[in-house]
Amino acid sequence: MSVAIAFDLFGTLVAAERPADPAAAVAAELRKRDVTVPADWQAAYSEPHIDAPTGAEVPLPAHVSAALASRGVETPNNAARRAVVAAFDPTVDTRTGAIEALRAARECGPVGLLSNCSVPELVGRTLIRSKLSREEFDAIVSSVACGWRKPDSRAFETLADQLGVSVDSLIYIGDNPATDGGIEDCGGKFIHVDTCPLSELPARIETEVSEDA
Repeated sequence: MSVAIAFDLFGTLVAAERPADPAAAVAAELRKRDVTVPADWQAAYSEPHIDAPTGAEVPLPAHVSAALASRGVETPNNAARRAVVAAFDPTVDTRTGAIEALRAARECGPVGLLSNCSVPELVGRTLIRSKLSREEFDAIVSSVACGWRKPDSRAFETLADQLGVSVDSLIYIGDNPATDGGIEDCGGKFIHVDTCPLSELPARIETEVSEDA
């Protein structure tokens, strides 16, 4: 059986600083774009406005636009998307051992990246600002692009399809059992970086692939 190795991004391969108060950060960027921010913006931001199916990703710009519309505010010229992208512009640190782990994975088969991320462009910007390269991956999937969030099986299935393997052949490496561990419900394997640090991953990957051979 062909095996593919896949990684989570945030908290696994990189640490990326995010706004301490996302609603306030988005509001600040909206004002820069001459969008009127409602007085009760914190409440509007925290309310659900889009009835999405279970497991689906709601792009944050769509949520912001809907939150503003619920208060009678329009967002012309794609202002909501531009404000969200600017508010989440990342400062990135590559985790020690990430590059070595990717190299070890590459020796065993195709390598993928699957990230829960509702902010457009954030995954790409994060990779650019990290010490990683997009060329390290045979497929890169974000929830905002594919429409489904981990642990939903459709997120993992999208990645597996792009890697050209069956979803049950994925070995998925991440930091959150509640989301990343969803690969086990698809028949694949989950490696938790808290119990198997990146420095130990090359040996662990080799063991897992040998067992599946």
